[in-house]
Amino acid sequence: MTELNKILYVEDEPDIQAVARIALETVGQLTLEICSSGQEALDKAAAFDPDLILLDVMMPGLDGPDTLLELRKLDGFSSKPVIFMTAKVMDSEVQRYLDLGAIGVIPKPFDPMGLAGQVKSIWQDSPG
Repeated sequence: MTELNKILYVEDEPDIQAVARIALETVGQLTLEICSSGQEALDKAAAFDPDLILLDVMMPGLDGPDTLLELRKLDGFSSKPVIFMTAKVMDSEVQRYLDLGAIGVIPKPFDPMGLAGQVKSIWQDSPG
């Protein structure tokens, strides 16, 4: 598997975006494209061509699962790795996200100092 470098990060909360930016760019040395909505992610995804999509579940408009379904229709995105981030981490909910094709689920609130390591670990453990 190639090295993880570029992440399309979809999160509607500016405070969480700011913490994740520090966690992933500064601590994790990753390149981020931050989108505040599912629609923005759809608009920017192809040009950015991320290695991984980090997707909030609860968003106004297109939620995470619906955004994923729409992203899957884009050229080159049918099997792009996705990790969901959510406060909803009951087993049945996590299983639903995995059934949608996610390679992992990160619970919120996340540990800012550990987020990049968590993302990289899920990435490395995923088949593909």
